[in-house]
Amino acid sequence: MKAPVVLKFGGELLEDPPRMNGLVAVIARIAAAGDPLVIVHGGGREIDAALKVHGIEKRQVDGLRITDEATLDVVVAVLAGIVNTRLVAALSAAGVAAVGLTGADGSCGVSDVAPPHKAVDGRLVELGRVGLPARASSPRLLQTLLADRFVPVVCSIGMTKDGQLLNVNADTMAGHLAGALRAGRLVIAGSTAGVLDDSGKTVSLLDPASIARLVSGGTATAGMIAKLRACDEALKGGVDDVVIVDGRDQDALYSTTMDAAGAVPATATRIVATAGTRS
Repeated sequence: MKAPVVLKFGGELLEDPPRMNGLVAVIARIAAAGDPLVIVHGGGREIDAALKVHGIEKRQVDGLRITDEATLDVVVAVLAGIVNTRLVAALSAAGVAAVGLTGADGSCGVSDVAPPHKAVDGRLVELGRVGLPARASSPRLLQTLLADRFVPVVCSIGMTKDGQLLNVNADTMAGHLAGALRAGRLVIAGSTAGVLDDSGKTVSLLDPASIARLVSGGTATAGMIAKLRACDEALKGGVDDVVIVDGRDQDALYSTTMDAAGAVPATATRIVATAGTRS
């Protein structure tokens, strides 16, 4: 089987029905070509809104959500019960053989409880019920679905070996699954034109050393820090390259996902293991 592409959507792309329907149309075109595809998604802003309704304070550090028991209940309800089901239903209506999953299904997202996080400012912060995908997780269910031409749609909920649910950052989950599946490319689609430099221009190419400089130098925003660290982990896992693309640009999203060995649009950032690696 051809190496799959893992496509991660930021939750902000999925909360507005017209925008989500546009993404669904792109995915339907990609799926029709028959190439193996895995989708991972978040749902941050809808989680924030639900936390507000329940009177629960939102707490984050470097783009990672600090998660107590009450917050975890909301995260699971929103991601698995609302966002994932809504996206799978829309994909199914568009003719895509989508299967909704969490990291608990088939143990594809077995995770360890995250240790205290060392923030960019040097603080050590307890994250609570947050998980980091572990080697004990298994890609077998995803591989089985891909072999039968299904499109797995995974929301970023993990589980410990003893069955406790954990909140996993969606970029982290996508990077882990891409590595476990030996994906040809990880595409992270959000609402910015790739990674931006100090002047607001798209950085065309990054490697792990330049990622470290962006993070330590303060150029990367909190949300981008989590993305860049996930990209680094995906490369370490054996993924050929990672592309951060503006998911609002449907043509860029389609070309980046369909041509996993080719060049990337000018409004996207390609991340490789060494800066000398170019298409």
